[in-house]
Amino acid sequence: MADWIYILNPHRDVLDQEPCDKEKILGLAQEDPEAEFWLSRRNRMVPGDRVWFFFTSPDAAIAAVGEVDEEPRVDPDDPDVSYLVPVTLLAEATKALYRAPVGRDELGLGQVRSVQKVKPAALPVLLARAGL
Repeated sequence: MADWIYILNPHRDVLDQEPCDKEKILGLAQEDPEAEFWLSRRNRMVPGDRVWFFFTSPDAAIAAVGEVDEEPRVDPDDPDVSYLVPVTLLAEATKALYRAPVGRDELGLGQVRSVQKVKPAALPVLLARAGL
């Protein structure tokens, strides 16, 4: 199993025509946790991998988590999207992270520009904060 950081910019990214902010993702985790997220490249995600959602604003922090349901796949209906990865948001863990997000400093992150693996030193902090 691998752990990935997925970047969401609430000023740019939308889901169901609404900004992808912490409140939107928390609501989805509690009411409709199965979602698909866009990837610019396939990555090597497999079912069971965790995806930690890093929100770029208002405070740069991880405040949600989900599990990969299927390997990333091409979306034949939308040529502008390179790949989609189905993820089930984890309601209780996302609620815990929403209340106590994990900031950039705690993660040991520099510039976050694309989907990347979680640094091994940051994983215990994420798991503890999410209650996993």
